[in-house]
This record gives sequence, C-alpha cells and structure tokens, in this order.
Amino acid sequence: MAYPSQVGPLAIAHRGGAGLAPENTLAAFARSTALGIRYLETDVRLTSDGQLACFHDESLDRVTSARGPVRHRTMAQLRRLGVGGEPIVTLTEALEAFPHSRFTVDLKEAAAIEPMARVLAQRSVGERVCVAGAWDGWLSRLRELAPHAHTALGWRSLTTLISCARAGVSAPRWVRTAEFAHVPVSLGRLPVFVDRLVDKAHAHGIRVIVWTVDDPTLMDRLLDAGVDGIITDRPDLLRENYIRRGIWEPMPTLTVEPIPRAAG
Repeated sequence: MAYPSQVGPLAIAHRGGAGLAPENTLAAFARSTALGIRYLETDVRLTSDGQLACFHDESLDRVTSARGPVRHRTMAQLRRLGVGGEPIVTLTEALEAFPHSRFTVDLKEAAAIEPMARVLAQRSVGERVCVAGAWDGWLSRLRELAPHAHTALGWRSLTTLISCARAGVSAPRWVRTAEFAHVPVSLGRLPVFVDRLVDKAHAHGIRVIVWTVDDPTLMDRLLDAGVDGIITDRPDLLRENYIRRGIWEPMPTLTVEPIPRAAG
C-alpha cells in the first residue's frame, strides 16, 4: 500500500492520463485504473476557500471556459466550470474515490503546504502519496508536518544531481533529501535526462522517474537505461510496453462513483 513498495519500474499516469480523458479529472483517473495502472499523477492548486483542487495551471484559461487565477475561485465555482465536461475535484475526493491507488502530487504553491499536510495527516493516506514538483524548503516543511509522507527531490537538489551527472562527477551527499528524483526528459528543446544520471542517483539510493514520455521508442530507451519509472499521458501505451517486457504489475480494477456536479 505504501507509495514506494513496488519493486519494478513504476507506470504513472500523468494528470491522471491526460491523453485518454480530460486531465486531472475522475474520468482520467478511472480510465487509467481500469487499465490496471497503480500510480496516478495530479497537481494541486489552492482555491479561495482553502481547498486543494486537482488542477495544473495557475490560470483557468487553457482548459476551462473561464479566465483568471484558480486561487480567485471557490471550489464550488470550479466544480461548475469543469474540464472537458468533467467536474474539477479536490485532492481528498480523488484519494477517497481511488483508495487503492498511489498518487504523485505536484505541489504548485507554498500556500498549499499546510492544507496538503492536513490531507496527508492520516497515515493510511500519507503513505500512499509522493509529493513532488516543489522547492526543497517547501518539501522539508511538508515532511515536518506530515513525516510519513513521501517526497521527490526538490528543485535545488534535483538540479544539482542532474548537473553532476552531466559533468560526470559524483553528487554531494546532501542531495539525498528524498526517495525519488522526478526528471524531465527535456525542457523545451534542451535535453535534461542523461543515461548516467541513473547510476549517480542510484548511488545515493534515489529512484529516477522520468516525465513526460508518450513515445514508445523513448520508453524503451529509458527503461533500457535503468529508470525506475515513467510518467506518461498515454498509460495505455506504457502498459503495452511493460506487458511486452514482462514487467507489468496491474492493480485490480475497481468501480468509482462519479462526483456529482454542484447545482447552479
């Protein structure tokens, strides 16, 4: 049940599986879990009434019919807007709807640290969540408030680890601040991941998760390089890859009741 308990490479559905259903919605999470995906990735933004919405962007503009910052809306207002015809839900609702799934959660803002810690306060919840996508100081504070939660490396530690790998030198011991390194394949046209990063990270007991990978050929190259997991918008393609390699570990499929739309 604990987040890091799976031994083989993790298959993680990015934004719930954004290539298969509207991102960060119960529909996306349900589609991926129906495929047998154990790990779901989502993002959280703080609403004006202090709730953690499963939502990636700072602004509503890209995926809703509204404009402006998420933080200026209540959760009820966001739920009425929806994404691709699906309601926006809270992190707690997602965790409750998929009690056997493990979640990677990108923490998008400092104001969300304490609300996140409250969500993770129950050990049975905190142990199946890995918090990522944040600065080292944010994650350190979160671990103080919710010590049983898991985290990935913060941006400073991750940047140092990547820089050392690219230079072919050993990373300092202090980079080992977490169990996972969530590494982008590239930033724009700039390649970030290098094969020797895996050995450098493993020397510190850090597991390397690479995002966001939707191309089957690249999936093969990364798995051949020894990565410990892949985050993808196309969990269906990653599942096919894992089955072909004989490393697929599906979870039992479960039925989820949809979160109803608010009236109005």
